Amino acid sequence: MTDLWFDFLHIRADLTLIIGLPLAVAITLHVLLRKREVASAVGWIGLVWFAPFLGAVTYAVFGVNRVRRRARKVRLSGWGSGMTALISSEVSSDLAPLGRGVGRITEMPLLNGTRIAVFHNGDQAYPPMLAAIAAAQHSIGLSSYIFRADRWGGRFITALAEAKARGVEVRVLIDGIGGGWLWSAAYRRLRRRGVPAARFMHSPLPWRMPFINLRSHKKILVVDGTVGFTGGMNIADENVMATHPKAPVQDLHFRIEGPVVLQLTEAFAQDWQFVTDEDLEGGAWFPPPPETDGALARVIDAGPDEDIEKIEFAVLEAVSCARQSITIMTPYFLPDERLVTALSLTAMRGVSVDVVLPEKSDHALVDWAARANVGPLLTGGVRIWRSPRPFHHGKLMVVDGEWCLIGSSNWDIRSFRLNFELCMEVYDHDLAQILLDTIQHSRGAPLTQSELDARSLFMRLRDAGARLMLPYL
Repeated sequence: MTDLWFDFLHIRADLTLIIGLPLAVAITLHVLLRKREVASAVGWIGLVWFAPFLGAVTYAVFGVNRVRRRARKVRLSGWGSGMTALISSEVSSDLAPLGRGVGRITEMPLLNGTRIAVFHNGDQAYPPMLAAIAAAQHSIGLSSYIFRADRWGGRFITALAEAKARGVEVRVLIDGIGGGWLWSAAYRRLRRRGVPAARFMHSPLPWRMPFINLRSHKKILVVDGTVGFTGGMNIADENVMATHPKAPVQDLHFRIEGPVVLQLTEAFAQDWQFVTDEDLEGGAWFPPPPETDGALARVIDAGPDEDIEKIEFAVLEAVSCARQSITIMTPYFLPDERLVTALSLTAMRGVSVDVVLPEKSDHALVDWAARANVGPLLTGGVRIWRSPRPFHHGKLMVVDGEWCLIGSSNWDIRSFRLNFELCMEVYDHDLAQILLDTIQHSRGAPLTQSELDARSLFMRLRDAGARLMLPYL
């Protein structure tokens, strides 16, 4: 028995030397070239040298945070002379520097003529979405992180299938994890009814899904290139309060009209091409843009295929440009150190900064980590409020009562750096007031430093331990 044990140890040592050492060296080189954050780089290098095989597998699944997509094709036929009059190069307010900054970050034009309607929960949002699908004449693109084949999800499946049957070009994209990794009933029902549907970066075999950590969290519906819907809402019965779901999820969604819908359509087309290698082109998807009155708006399409974290950088620009107030509502609040510092410094210079979080979210680990992460904000003068149940999934930001950020991105590292996300910036005082009223209505009791200090030692250790997982929660 002793000889066998020594033989096993020798074999293990040989394997570590022959295979583990080159693995450790290769991953170390990759980390040095790819990871910008020192703490993250040191952590990965330490893990792979301490446990080469486990470290290599873990790094492949969770550490490789970039994918490559084919260079973007220019699909917007209207970007020529017909679009020029709709492009605004300036924001006529104190937020003009913000408009220029986000323009540099996104390399997308800020467009005039945007009209937006706000819907609360699936009760208000789903009927107009289904009506838009029913009225579609040329094309429908739908992307959702979660798409359940429940009562309301079934209505969407039926509406999409009927549109396909009457000759509309229909494409549906469902995330490969959020939509169900092992089984996606909605995807299967769509395919059975002849609707072209795809699952974002999905494989039932884990070893064929190397980027399991990178998800498409976008919520997009575009119809005929003229009407769009976006926001934070998935497609599921849990979003419809009238059905009294067991775990209700409040949310906001937005109906968009105007030239900026073409940017929404382009974002969907880019993701569809990435998954299926099919290009969506022509007037059915990209008609000439309408000339309409309305607000200035721009899509911020971000993902781990980009060189910079576009949404996070846009948020940082907004924080730095704020002169009067910043109001934030988010279901998950785990910003990194630079964003915590930016918010704290902004509050210190006299800007009113308010953050509204759920009293209790649907992820306990996130709640624990958040409590360990907000101390510097409270010290800097940021006010943090708790939204009572039912759980609110809305993602909103308003700066100086005029600039609005709406869309799918949470305030955490996963959304800012790992997920494919889509937000929209809008310069509109009226929309800002609607969002501020919504946030004010959802605001409950404040979170105080004395409350955090009163936690038991066990709870403080638990919360601090959860915070160590911040990049992947």
